[in-house]
Amino acid sequence: MLIFHRRQLEMVLAVFIEHYNTHRPQRSLDQTPPLSIVPAARPTSHPDATQLRRSDRLGGLIHEYKLAA
Repeated sequence: MLIFHRRQLEMVLAVFIEHYNTHRPQRSLDQTPPLSIVPAARPTSHPDATQLRRSDRLGGLIHEYKLAA
């Protein structure tokens, strides 16, 4: 990803910080994000592919996965 101006850099950093603090699991926090209110669900060893939902962030550089209800 090429950053051309300050506003674009600020947007990219804001998206990354939001992802890092609210979605990305942290080992030291028992696989919960730093700003998580709800504890993370226990990992499923082999989830069915139809249950997974992927969200692309920053044009696909970051992928966020969630289990569908």
